[in-house]
Amino acid sequence: MSDDLFLSLDFGLIYEELNFTYNMSGFVPDPATLQCAHLTVSDAATVVLTVFYALVFAVALPGNLCVCAVLVRGRQPLPLQPLPPHPVSPRLLLPQPLPPSDLFLLHLALADLLLAATLPFWAVSLWRGWVFGDVLCKTVSTLQELSFYSSVLFLSVISVDRYLVIVRSVQTRRGRRALSRMACAAVWALGALLSLPALLSAASQTQGSVSVCREHYDPRSADMWRLATRTLRHALGFLLPLAMMLTCYGVTVRRLLQMRRGFQKHRAMRLLVCVVLGFLLCWSPYHVALMVDTLLRARLLLHDCGVRLSVDRAVLATHAMGLLHSAINPLLYAFVGQNFRSRCAQLMRHCGARTVTSRSSRSSVSEVTAN
Repeated sequence: MSDDLFLSLDFGLIYEELNFTYNMSGFVPDPATLQCAHLTVSDAATVVLTVFYALVFAVALPGNLCVCAVLVRGRQPLPLQPLPPHPVSPRLLLPQPLPPSDLFLLHLALADLLLAATLPFWAVSLWRGWVFGDVLCKTVSTLQELSFYSSVLFLSVISVDRYLVIVRSVQTRRGRRALSRMACAAVWALGALLSLPALLSAASQTQGSVSVCREHYDPRSADMWRLATRTLRHALGFLLPLAMMLTCYGVTVRRLLQMRRGFQKHRAMRLLVCVVLGFLLCWSPYHVALMVDTLLRARLLLHDCGVRLSVDRAVLATHAMGLLHSAINPLLYAFVGQNFRSRCAQLMRHCGARTVTSRSSRSSVSEVTAN
């Protein structure tokens, strides 16, 4: 019976049923599931970025050290100055505490020094990849985040301080100095807290044939953690401080315009406004590019490999522009701050006089010993 059934089968029909091909002409891949190629930096771009980092480092390191020296020593009693003929209170000969505005600018310069210290690592990574390991990857990334957050928070505190002094006429020195020290400690503590995600997520990874230092999350929860940290960075590191600075400086400038010779009485206001504008010009493009990157990763914008690579290039270029901020403030102090230039010249004259005095004393000692 089974043999009769087998012989009765039409193998030609079966062959025709099985012998077919798929028509792939109407298949459209889902862009959200495509694996895009990693961003590769050309040799010309690598040279340009490396030279750029080297120039920024060459200006930022000595420039911010000079700012710190001028702010710290510019208001201290200079020992080579002749004493007045009348008795002087011993308190006047002791180092004087910095006023709040100078204290904030000093800490801002320290934050810029932290950012400048990371530049050699990023320059080397452009040529050879990240060759410093996980520990330095976490350290450099955390220092960069700490510098960024502390800079924007100190600029916000400076805007509030100017508002209180000019608009609210808060002039009590002892109270302002105590509050300024507390504010500096709070800014560094908050900046360190906001830098913890970089410390926890930064890692050295292999990308193609080189290693890179970048954020790394568990693939199962990467989108959630990245969205949370990016939202925190955009809100506390840019949008809220920007709103605070625009509000405080807007009210303060309007108050100065209403005052007779207001800007002449508060000449430092022009320098502070330039400092804020320098920060916004350096870091605003990076935040815009990072926001677009965040929206792409959250699937809130159309995901396309071409757009993905364009955004990656924009993040790389604007990140370099943000690092430029570490060298901007010393240049602004030199070209805009008249009081800073005079204090810097006074400090240089003092250092030159000390050098001449030390040389003359050494020559005198050598003559005595020779005789």
